[in-house]
Amino acid sequence: MNRKTLRNLAFILHRYIGLVVGVLLIIAGLTGSLLVFSPEIDEFLLKSEIGQVIPSGQRVSIESVLDTVKAAYSKVPKLKVQTIYTPKKPDAPYQLNLEPPEGETTEVYVNPYTGAIMASLEGDRTFTTFTLELHEQLLAGETGTQIMGVAALLLFILSITGIILWPGWRRLISGFKVKWKNAHPKRVNFDIHKVVGIIAAVFLALTGFTGFYLNFRGFVTPIIYAITFTHNSPDPVSQPIAGSTALSLTQLLQKADAALPNTVTTAVYLPQTPEAAIYIRKKYSHEEAILGRSGVYLDQYTGKTIQIKDALKKSLGDKVLDSFILLHFGTFGGLPTRILYVFVGLAPLILLVTGFVMWWYRYRAKTVVSHTIEISQSGRN
Repeated sequence: MNRKTLRNLAFILHRYIGLVVGVLLIIAGLTGSLLVFSPEIDEFLLKSEIGQVIPSGQRVSIESVLDTVKAAYSKVPKLKVQTIYTPKKPDAPYQLNLEPPEGETTEVYVNPYTGAIMASLEGDRTFTTFTLELHEQLLAGETGTQIMGVAALLLFILSITGIILWPGWRRLISGFKVKWKNAHPKRVNFDIHKVVGIIAAVFLALTGFTGFYLNFRGFVTPIIYAITFTHNSPDPVSQPIAGSTALSLTQLLQKADAALPNTVTTAVYLPQTPEAAIYIRKKYSHEEAILGRSGVYLDQYTGKTIQIKDALKKSLGDKVLDSFILLHFGTFGGLPTRILYVFVGLAPLILLVTGFVMWWYRYRAKTVVSHTIEISQSGRN
């Protein structure tokens, strides 16, 4: 394929992909910009709703918090504690998610110093949850997930074709210039499109590809494991013992600390069936991820370590998949890249508007030419 053919193909793909999925990409971009700082937004909204935690003394144990919530909901057996999130800051509460067989989650917030229940909120009402569902699935469930996953893949193609079409390959400096003075609006519009496009293209390509992974994990994960020659471990399970009960949560947490020292517990995923393992999520101090990328699976009856996920010793496949999440949300470089990703999320809106204007100018020009030809031909007749 020669250069001209490649550019023509890239131009066709770039134009029509942009016109077809542009609105979806705007939704993904704007919600993505909001999600960059969703932890801080959630924290602010939560404090305004349930009140302030005043640090005082030592935290009560996780097991004590679990017992308190179980006792409070003992008359509602359909609600079972599924997840416990530990406080991320001294002035943050414990959060316990109670899940019914069907219906909405109940979130219970507990003061980490007094052990008292601060609030109980029915439904997953956090800013992050709503925005993330809109970002990932258009609030349309599995169908929306598939639609946005395909749109993410098309964003990747759109970004690659945009890089191919960038006029700066011929004259580098002009590729980064916007001619404002004495320029026709058509030229200004084109210059804005090309400059914003090339600056954001790499990041949009990364978010597009990683977004496709996040929405089609079941399809992409085995491929990544195969490419990186990574063994995919089976799901951890407990071995029920007749007449035996599960160990206490305190005992299991101690075993997890021993299995993965120099980490802090960020979440506990309680087993919901007799065969399930308990998963205790861990975080090293240097990790950017809020919950960390380490954890320990334990047999709930014996406390035996079944599987360890150590962020420092992960397989190549797991490291690649972890990097996808960091690249998608812009957390790989701390605050600077998070700020950058806010502006990257605005790029699809700018590019769709300027791209549509470019298409309109071309469409109008073709219409005028066709109309002129028709008048000319009718005059000859």
